[in-house]
Amino acid sequence: MAVSAPAVAGADSETVTIDFSSPNGDFHGGATGTLYGLADPGVPSRAVLAGARVTNSSQKPPEGRQHPNGDVLQIEKPFFNTAGRELYVYIQDDYPDWPYNGGHRPGDANGDGRWDYLDVVHRVVERIATDSEYPRQYVFIPFNEPDGDNWYPDWSNQKAQFLADWSAAYQEIRSVYAEHDLGHARIGGPGDTTWRPQRSEALLRYARQRNELPDIFIWHELGKASLGTFRTHFENYQTLLPSLDLPDIPVNITEYGNLRDMGVPGQLVQWLSLFESEKVDAQTAYWNYAGNLSDNSARTNGANGGWWIFKWYGDLAGSKTVALTPPQVDTPDTLQGLATLDEQNASARILLGGGSQAIEVQMHGLPSALFGNTIDVVVRADRLNGAEGLSELPPVVVSKRLSVRDGNAAVTIPNDDRYSAYRVLVTPPQANRPAVSDRLVDSTEAENASLTGTDTRYHDPDNPWDFMASNSHDIGPLETPDASASWTVTAPADGRYRLSVLAAAHKAPGQHALFVDGQFRQLVKYPADLSATYRGTTDVAIDLSAGQHALSLRASRDGSVLLPGAGITLDRFDLTDITHGVVRRYPATSARLDGSARLDWRHHGDIALGPDGEATFYVAATESGYHDISLDEASFRGEATIIVNGQPIGLETNSDSKRTDHPGMRLWLPVGISQISVRGDGGLAGITTTRGETERAADADPANVITLEAETLALSGKTRATTIAPSVGSNGSADDSGAVTKLVHLGNGSSNTATMMRPEGFGAGHYVFTISAANAALSNAINYNPQVVTRFLDISENGGQTSRLAFRHNYSWNSFWQRSMALDLQTDDGAIVLGNAESYGPDIDTVTLSRRVAVPDAQEPHEAPGF
Repeated sequence: MAVSAPAVAGADSETVTIDFSSPNGDFHGGATGTLYGLADPGVPSRAVLAGARVTNSSQKPPEGRQHPNGDVLQIEKPFFNTAGRELYVYIQDDYPDWPYNGGHRPGDANGDGRWDYLDVVHRVVERIATDSEYPRQYVFIPFNEPDGDNWYPDWSNQKAQFLADWSAAYQEIRSVYAEHDLGHARIGGPGDTTWRPQRSEALLRYARQRNELPDIFIWHELGKASLGTFRTHFENYQTLLPSLDLPDIPVNITEYGNLRDMGVPGQLVQWLSLFESEKVDAQTAYWNYAGNLSDNSARTNGANGGWWIFKWYGDLAGSKTVALTPPQVDTPDTLQGLATLDEQNASARILLGGGSQAIEVQMHGLPSALFGNTIDVVVRADRLNGAEGLSELPPVVVSKRLSVRDGNAAVTIPNDDRYSAYRVLVTPPQANRPAVSDRLVDSTEAENASLTGTDTRYHDPDNPWDFMASNSHDIGPLETPDASASWTVTAPADGRYRLSVLAAAHKAPGQHALFVDGQFRQLVKYPADLSATYRGTTDVAIDLSAGQHALSLRASRDGSVLLPGAGITLDRFDLTDITHGVVRRYPATSARLDGSARLDWRHHGDIALGPDGEATFYVAATESGYHDISLDEASFRGEATIIVNGQPIGLETNSDSKRTDHPGMRLWLPVGISQISVRGDGGLAGITTTRGETERAADADPANVITLEAETLALSGKTRATTIAPSVGSNGSADDSGAVTKLVHLGNGSSNTATMMRPEGFGAGHYVFTISAANAALSNAINYNPQVVTRFLDISENGGQTSRLAFRHNYSWNSFWQRSMALDLQTDDGAIVLGNAESYGPDIDTVTLSRRVAVPDAQEPHEAPGF
């Protein structure tokens, strides 16, 4: 796509210009592909995967030995059952080592003159041809980075060998599909580490003559420089094709970006805008482990800042991209963006990020037929929040009603953070335009606190192999009893506040003492992280009176004894007002619409579902438990259905045409992201979730919830309870002494189980089962990636069904995350048995059985600031 000249920026701001009268094609949506983004069924969760709208991913071949998980046949069903369109197979990942086979081309291991790699190719393709439910949606990659250390680095001497081997592998792949009557097997290549014009031309020229052209042309764009050179590379490729009298061959950049880019909203927007402008697919690189969308999701079921960018990008499906001019074109680490126009729903969306100044958004060519003379502009801000940081719905930072003159309007976004990204939503006037959020009352960078016994560390954004810190700095570790970080906050009113600490505990849980106004208030217990820079969030609730308060995180409670695991990196402290509960409003404009569902501007942007429409919202919870879910200004003709994480729940509605807030129901939501869809012949203005003291009290209602320490379950076989000493600093459920008891050796044999007896009143019905568990299993270290292993639990009801739940690696056997699943019990009192006959399950701290919908459902109205 042609990029116009840069706009002129002011001294204290940068200008982005969007011309909505200049469309440049349908939104493509392939730039949030992943390499090893999926690990196993359930890792990541369906809600996280569907919300990210991953359309393409590269994974290992069946039973490939390069990594312990990421097997294409294991993850194909959840992938294709969400947004997946194409699965790519790195065939060489059948080998266990990196570079493959020690970096040398395999020899003739068969003694019959046949190249032994062809046996690998045949076996991999045969498995997919015979065992896959979707064999025609695969792309086979016979060579990964052949120009690097993998077999063909010396082009001048190995060109002929590579071309001959391309033919051999190509023919082998095609022959297998032909044998199974599967038609044309799709093949991708060459797969070079970067754009190689000489090698690319040689392959295309050779393959054209032999009718062995790749179906997808592949190379990698990994470093910072690629943000400035990719368009030139792609232009060279597009020029090369006609020069060889070749038709268009689609491109997939199957690896892009470095550690510094993953999970960082302002970095990801630069990459997405680059690839979307050229309408190519692209996949985030794999630097750590499979199953977290290349560090762009948090834990098993959560959103970090990177996930929200994936989600916002996926929301653009069905629209058309329009011309956007950034301040500097093809310049790495600068403000970039993409813009779309959705004519069917009379809305426009703009994604921006990468700059460190205020952003002036100049909009031209706004079609009067869609917007008239007045528009609403709502801007949400997505911050860096660490790879394991649980990010909520990004808050509104700008909400304005603007006049449109001759198709022109402008809005300024306050910004001083190059790591943040922004979503600008432009619509006709809304009846309930979201207000600017005021819930965050203080955000203090750790390096700006008063420090004792620790130092500030700088994380250079030019270092490709470092995880970025908020404001490029953090502090720590706190390794001596006198170490502390202290800062001042001002509470606007008497109330309850949530302190969220962005921090990193290196492969072990740890603790700090929180002091308020010089007095010890509580322990902050951090779960383990991958490293001292692989950050996550830990939340605690505190009561504050109105006015100024001194907060302090200290490595010792008494000034002399170091708390266990206190050597933690601290990055940022956020204080949020939760006095009136956490009320998250998801307006109609945030929903993904399917079937006959449309935004109806006759009702100021409500969703008109129609008889076969569906509106899907992705909602965030920072803790597991009951949340009140209401439908805003809803009316239906007959019954509506709410589908929560795949489980349908019927909802009685008013039968007239009056639109009113429907109280909905009190639902148990897991920590992280939930997928909530609404169906029914009618409409609504959005949904609202509320989590406050009333809902937390419901968590302990014995009529709805039972929580048990795992050691109180009936244990059999080799399953046993063991105690984690207080000196370890575990974040598990501790007794008065600080000790945590957990179950170990669960599974790896049919008799090694733990059984939960159901209490009276918990008969047949719909429940959610939540397990607090640890899994630090690793396979043999065979290359630079952490070889993490997913563990599974089979959850069986005596006389009923068995369900399987996946537990992602979480860095330490003494650190616990929660994992939830829907559980439909079919008997009145059949015991619930936890086990795994084939392999070990995770270590378990607590189990919770909760009704999916709380009864009785005594709901009260809630009022809280807009969000």
